[in-house]
Amino acid sequence: MAAAEAARTRLDFGKSARPAFCALIGLDAAAREGLDPALVELIQIRASLLNHCAYCLHMHTNDARKAGESEDRLHLVAVWREARHFYTEREQAALALTEAVTLVADAGVPDDVYAEAAAVFDDHELAQVLALICTINTWNRVALATGKVAGTDERR
Repeated sequence: MAAAEAARTRLDFGKSARPAFCALIGLDAAAREGLDPALVELIQIRASLLNHCAYCLHMHTNDARKAGESEDRLHLVAVWREARHFYTEREQAALALTEAVTLVADAGVPDDVYAEAAAVFDDHELAQVLALICTINTWNRVALATGKVAGTDERR
């Protein structure tokens, strides 16, 4: 079955679970508060790459471009460790934490990854980053489970 056809046969999470959907939107908005918009998009892009969520990846790379993000940085997020000079120390720490939390079943969140993030973010910022990582992982799972198709951003 084609992806577009599969998406039409799956439930509309926003309509079928409106209170949960609205709560997730609220968490997403609260998690972003006070964070650099470029950092927000990098976190969302990295988690979406790891989760193989084309819908969210398409959405957040477009959002990042609209916010002025460079093509180089967008193309290199998947291999950021080999291209560290494109990312700030804070971005690198956030990307490492995003990977650890997204792949938490593999190895937990290693102490060194957490310590690196705690060294560059204050407690409030670190909590915001963690909330954002949890939020995008939830959005990825909703999009994948409901068959969302890349390029069909329904926010507009």
